[in-house]
Amino acid sequence: MKVDAVEVRRLRMPLVSPFRTSLGTETERELLLVAALTPDAIGWGECVAMAEPRYSSEYVDEAEAVIRDHLVPRLFAMGDVTADAMAPSLTTVKGHPMAKAALETAILDAQLRVAGVSLADHLGAVRAAVDAGVSVGITDSIPALLEVVAGHLDEGYRRIKLKIEPGWDVEPVRAVRERFGDDLLLQVDANAGYRLADAHHLARLDPFELLLIEQPLADDDLLGHAELAGIIATPICLDESITSAHSAAVAIELGACTIVNVKPGRVGGYLEARRIHDLCAARGVPVWCGGMLETGIGRAANVALAALPNFTLPGDISASDRYYVADITDPFVLHDGRLRVPTGPGIGVDPIPDVLRSVTVSVERWPRP
Repeated sequence: MKVDAVEVRRLRMPLVSPFRTSLGTETERELLLVAALTPDAIGWGECVAMAEPRYSSEYVDEAEAVIRDHLVPRLFAMGDVTADAMAPSLTTVKGHPMAKAALETAILDAQLRVAGVSLADHLGAVRAAVDAGVSVGITDSIPALLEVVAGHLDEGYRRIKLKIEPGWDVEPVRAVRERFGDDLLLQVDANAGYRLADAHHLARLDPFELLLIEQPLADDDLLGHAELAGIIATPICLDESITSAHSAAVAIELGACTIVNVKPGRVGGYLEARRIHDLCAARGVPVWCGGMLETGIGRAANVALAALPNFTLPGDISASDRYYVADITDPFVLHDGRLRVPTGPGIGVDPIPDVLRSVTVSVERWPRP
């Protein structure tokens, strides 16, 4: 497949409400949308880097520069392009998995559109719809938290994830469990906000029978997570620590986790995400799909990924209206607590031109030399 040009759009989309975690508070989502223009199709990919380097070292300005100055020239140097060849061809650029994932996804989307194959079928999906969970940010008070959780359960979400941080952990979890009962699928996400010295405090979460605690310690502290696993009963899930199938294998071997959160942008794309899925399936480790406040472009691809067989826990793949008043694609809507997997070629969705224009801050296009 020949790529005639690559286009990067910077979008700015206000959130329906502020989203607070231990990393900070977001009121709008600034992101990059990548388009691969070929003679027969346009492929789309979303870069999930944040405006500031808080979740990871990548951020929007940097990702745009890396795509422009380093990834696109190597893409054009390839001549005929396939998504499978992208990662090996970009190994001379160290790091930057979110930028790489966005470009690879755009190429994969275009390739599959031309072939008439959906991303879900290409990855090996086995479900027509996936259970939807929702991530609840840190609120100003426990009554406010209970109101937010109640609203999401009324909407039909099948799992609740609470963001926690030191000083906002045991009591909010206790309140949610007591209010909504033992049948609620409940988990927490620390975003690396704790230290191993907090282990006995985190053990106070054990009586609430959580599905998991996500990334309690620093992303580079696999040994600390392994030690923590011997102190607390709540299963440990890793997020920021998992950057590839290799890192997942190391974490599992060390006993640092028994569950893995798969975020395609964090691991360099959907093909590497599938490798992590396969590796974890072979080791009996369940996985689930994390979210990064994606638009409908990234959400469509995540839903396809989450339909693979070892995604046995509900992911953070919420409906479009969880974050945006108007999505840039036709909205993803809950049906009995689930989201339908797109069946059209590629990711199965397209941006709505008028909406896309309304949230576009800038556009850069680089034609093939």
